Amino acid sequence: MKPVDHGSAQHSAPAAPPVHLNLVMILVTGALFMEILDGTIIATALPAMARSFGVSAVALNVGVSAYLLALGVFIPASGWVADRYGARRVFGIAIALFTLTSALCGASTGMGTFVALRILQGIAGAMMVPVGRLVVMRYTPKDQLMSAMATLIWPALVAPVLGPPIGGFITTHFGWRWIFYLNVPLGIAALIAAWFVIPDARGEADRRFDLLGFVLCGAGTFASLSGLERIDAHIDAWSIGLLVGGIAIVMAAIAHLRRSDAPLVDLKPYSIPTFRASLRGGSLSRMAIGSAPFLLPLMFQVGFGYDAFHSGLLVLAVFAGNLGMKSITTPMLRRFGFRPIMIWNGVLCAFMLAACAWLEPTTPTLATVIILIIGGMTRSMQFTVLGSLAFADVPKPQMSHANGLFNTVSQLAMAAGITMGALAVRVGHYAVTHLGFTSVGSEYRFAFVLVALFSLIGLIDAVKLPRGAADHFVSRST
Repeated sequence: MKPVDHGSAQHSAPAAPPVHLNLVMILVTGALFMEILDGTIIATALPAMARSFGVSAVALNVGVSAYLLALGVFIPASGWVADRYGARRVFGIAIALFTLTSALCGASTGMGTFVALRILQGIAGAMMVPVGRLVVMRYTPKDQLMSAMATLIWPALVAPVLGPPIGGFITTHFGWRWIFYLNVPLGIAALIAAWFVIPDARGEADRRFDLLGFVLCGAGTFASLSGLERIDAHIDAWSIGLLVGGIAIVMAAIAHLRRSDAPLVDLKPYSIPTFRASLRGGSLSRMAIGSAPFLLPLMFQVGFGYDAFHSGLLVLAVFAGNLGMKSITTPMLRRFGFRPIMIWNGVLCAFMLAACAWLEPTTPTLATVIILIIGGMTRSMQFTVLGSLAFADVPKPQMSHANGLFNTVSQLAMAAGITMGALAVRVGHYAVTHLGFTSVGSEYRFAFVLVALFSLIGLIDAVKLPRGAADHFVSRST
């Protein structure tokens, strides 16, 4: 297949042929899965990696955070880079850099080198995935965009659940270096495919780079994520200062972006009610729901005393729920519409989070699996609805800025969700100690109740949406 050049007109990009668009979807979805997977897959490999580098596993955790920080800092610039240099070129270079740094990470012999390479890998991921998503959103016909968005959300549901067990399996049977080496053949294949599949889309090539906006967004994201990570480990003045300072810088960045004639990320999409509901209330819901994959293994292993294998098998039930819901999400949206699904499924999702507080070591395995499967189903539905709603009313010319803003906030929400889970456990430990609860794992069950309550707060924006909001995005059945 020859490269398809749709020209440089961002505002009137024609729809790609169906076969070509399917190939783009496969490539972008695969890249998204690989990028998210690389953020979680080394979690179970950290002890083995630490032994190789001669450091503690806790110290090596910086390899995870450095990757996520680089993603958060450089995602806002992805739209400008793609507009200026072309989606095909940026996507291809990002894949090449991601593949190269993966190979070098596998060959690393010291922690300093490894962390530096993980930062470069995060920068590559920050260019690779948002640019790929942008291509899909620009070139997918409006009547097919709902299905495309549901597909793009799928890796975000699957990769965090599959990452740790896959990483553990590879580390146990082949060695931790193969976690990175396996990216090399996949990356080479993706690079070749990108040249023939990704259109050479360009946008406002003459738009100047907003250096001040980049510095403010990057510094605010870096400080906020660093503060969240430190609070996850221990609460002190330095971690709180980082978080508060990061939030202050983010507010300064927002003020600058509103005033600038050529902002790094245009905030106009935020004035669209459906985009705002997905970004604001949706982020709160994503934080609460996203804390579940963090809390469940902790409760099973630390609270209940299960081994890692037993815990991993149970958590895979969440993945089964995600998988089972995928095929019926769009038909349900067509039948009932966005707003009712967001509200009622959101309530059910909060209920299933709270239901995890009912679990005990003596709970029958079948009952535990059923709760986790249903929870996975509601989680899948809510993630898909929120991700699709965000772009339902965004005009094509604003897709680049909406995409950058959505990806940046999502990255912050992902990190904040883990912190929320950790803080909920701390609050739970304090509460059960002072309330006299003595049952096994009480602090984790208390944490699930807190997280469930927080997820309900995220539904306020959904309730405020007008009836029929975004229903044009899917063909409603009568």
